[in-house]
Amino acid sequence: MNDRFAVVGAGTMGIGIAYVAAGAGYQVDVVEADAERARAVPDLLAQRWAKAVAQGRLSQDEAEANRSRVTVLRQIAEIDMEPDVIVEAVPERPDLKRTVLAEAESRAPALLASNTSSLPIGTLAAPLARPERFIGLHFFNPVWAMALVEIVVGPATAAETTDTAVALAKRLGKEPVVVRDMPGFATSRLGVMLGLEAIRMVEDGVASPADIDKAMVLGYRHPVGPLELTDLVGLDVRLDIARTLHAAYGERFAPPPLLESMVAQGRLGRKVGHGFYRWTDGVRSDG
Repeated sequence: MNDRFAVVGAGTMGIGIAYVAAGAGYQVDVVEADAERARAVPDLLAQRWAKAVAQGRLSQDEAEANRSRVTVLRQIAEIDMEPDVIVEAVPERPDLKRTVLAEAESRAPALLASNTSSLPIGTLAAPLARPERFIGLHFFNPVWAMALVEIVVGPATAAETTDTAVALAKRLGKEPVVVRDMPGFATSRLGVMLGLEAIRMVEDGVASPADIDKAMVLGYRHPVGPLELTDLVGLDVRLDIARTLHAAYGERFAPPPLLESMVAQGRLGRKVGHGFYRWTDGVRSDG
């Protein structure tokens, strides 16, 4: 083991995974093909470390040490050969993920993983020469705050790979659960169902988004309501997952027209400042 960790994709999840990997002592490569997004990676991570320092979770020296461990690359081919881990964290599009994973496998990682939240690991493994080294590592947003990692064991995943993934999750400070490879796994299948029904309730005029969320927070002790969570995850991400589950399980996962419409309008949630709520500097307001 050489303590090298690579993340492919510098979206919200990729940035979060890089953050916790650097904090666990890994030398981290973040691969992002988009020039503008690649340039933004150091600042996005610096903002998160600065917030952790301000909250007393890290010392300034620890934050600087973490920052020094992160390098931004533009191509998978720039990753050093034989890293400990490569995690793919690109959008939930099967063809894109398979292309990225096949290229990532050429760097010969000890462990190759996808951060997919809904796509079958067996399907993503199709182009791989060593599918026994491939597994799902489903992190949750925000990665630095959420304790769970869902480890998804594909049909060809070796037992040793599963053990390595469990150990990795613990090193990253996470609590792993191990699940069988099925569309939506455990968490997305349950969470998306709740979110879709909440969206249908908005469509039907049952209550406002704020009151639907309040009912779940106060009545069922959920830490955040399903509509606010949809804003945090991203409505486009929720729509992609819903389409995958719809194809696998039928009409109970059919995306509501309101979700389709909001995504088409660009109302994607907190990352763009408007979803079911308005967001200013990450702070929610109703309407």
